Amino acid sequence: MQEPIDLGKCNICVHVFQLNEEGPSAENLEEENEELVAANHWILPAVDFHGLWESLIYDCEIKSNLLDYVTTTLLFSDKNVDSNLIAWNRVVLLHGPPGTGKTSLCKALAQKLSIRLASRYRYGQLIEINSHSLFSKWFSESGKLVTKMFQKIQELIDDKDALVFVLIDEVESLTAARSACRAGTEPSDAIRVVNAVLTQIDQIKRYPNVVILTTSNITEKIDLAFVDRADIKQYIGPPSPSAIFNIYISCIEELMRCQIIYPRQQLLTLRDLEMIGYVENNVSKLSLLLNDISRKSVGLSGRVLRKLPFLAHALFIQSPSVTIEKFLEALSLAVNKQFEERNTLKKSI
Repeated sequence: MQEPIDLGKCNICVHVFQLNEEGPSAENLEEENEELVAANHWILPAVDFHGLWESLIYDCEIKSNLLDYVTTTLLFSDKNVDSNLIAWNRVVLLHGPPGTGKTSLCKALAQKLSIRLASRYRYGQLIEINSHSLFSKWFSESGKLVTKMFQKIQELIDDKDALVFVLIDEVESLTAARSACRAGTEPSDAIRVVNAVLTQIDQIKRYPNVVILTTSNITEKIDLAFVDRADIKQYIGPPSPSAIFNIYISCIEELMRCQIIYPRQQLLTLRDLEMIGYVENNVSKLSLLLNDISRKSVGLSGRVLRKLPFLAHALFIQSPSVTIEKFLEALSLAVNKQFEERNTLKKSI
């Protein structure tokens, strides 16, 4: 059980910030008189990511661990720790099945740190590399495109007032294992790309104002040299029943705020249910029902779970407002339908 916090013994830090409303801009590279959209570029904190950090729900201390990692990275840089004696590469690798929020967590982390470190850096920059566009249709050009992309990133890093985050989604597409390439199952161009990525990471890791965030759905396909460069290799798995319960609670709270679920009713937390021994009464009945739905939802990704309240309304309610009892009935039906569709798809394949 969590102990109460004595605020009199705490240092309260308030961060005041203004959101950038411009949205992403495209970073283009020229190739054989053609323009490729090689990356999306945000100035942080951005309105696109406002509230994203709070919406991501995990069971363990994944978010706080990532914040602590970057804090230590900056501390070691400030203290001029010799990186030849103690190695760190400013690379984070989040891996796990699709739909678990890896990319969203990277973007939310960049936003959170841009706000927290505003006294040190005037603003943040987030560069989301479009990995697939960097593979040239012209043989042997892909490695050059990777180098060009990182040259643009280098220009951003040179601005000491900026904290730069480089996001490489589905990093396996840029860092395919060279053993597969040599075995002939991957084109030799892929070897050039891997070598270019590793070279560029090694060059920019000495700068104190850059963090490289990467995600992967298929870690066995990533080159081991890249995996070794990742300081943190964090698995992001499907949500547990307790995480699912909290995701549903946040969705229901939002629908209550918009008065789609009306009238507003207070749901008990899992801790409240545990304290009363999961005994059913008039106060706990709806929360226990939601807990049952959460357990039934195990196996669904966070991406799917966030869609289910919409699908529950669209498929089984279709009215401007609904009571929470009716909504939970519809949510349960939507969960059943999701698993039915999944089984049907498996059989067709």
